[in-house]
Amino acid sequence: MSLITIPADKFIVNNVDLWANKWMLLTAGDLEKDSFNTMTVAWGSLGVIWNKPFAQVVVRPTRYTYNFMEQFDTFTLCAFPEKYRKALNLLGTKSGRDGDKIAESGLQPLASSKVAAPAFAEAELIIECRKIYWSDFDPDHFHDPSININYPLRDYHRVYFGEIITILGDEKYMH
Repeated sequence: MSLITIPADKFIVNNVDLWANKWMLLTAGDLEKDSFNTMTVAWGSLGVIWNKPFAQVVVRPTRYTYNFMEQFDTFTLCAFPEKYRKALNLLGTKSGRDGDKIAESGLQPLASSKVAAPAFAEAELIIECRKIYWSDFDPDHFHDPSININYPLRDYHRVYFGEIITILGDEKYMH
């Protein structure tokens, strides 16, 4: 798929649809060092903070990808056409601790344009990020008690903010 560089101020997407319905792959690590992992994500946000375009993702400390998010400074978010839904489901339900789930998915990692974390050849949207902030969710700060339903094991997410370094995508993502 041929992707174009999209300036952050020209990037257009339905945020709720992108996260909740399309899902994305969050990939952290370093392709050149062959040290990376990916996981499917359906929770997050995109916006502006500290005068920088950002992507915000959450990762539970029990996830294998958490180790890579902690160890490396960059990550990518990749969105895919619907025909890759089965691969995204596999990558969200299997752990990289247990085997090469990326090879099993059939998706092909590729070098990102500006960060060490890899992207995927089949992606229709690639958002390359550099971590700029993290914090752990504190259940004492939940104003809605129903949020706790998401944490039966009390394995609260760590939230990461990444400055968006570059966006590559299909022209439908640019206005």
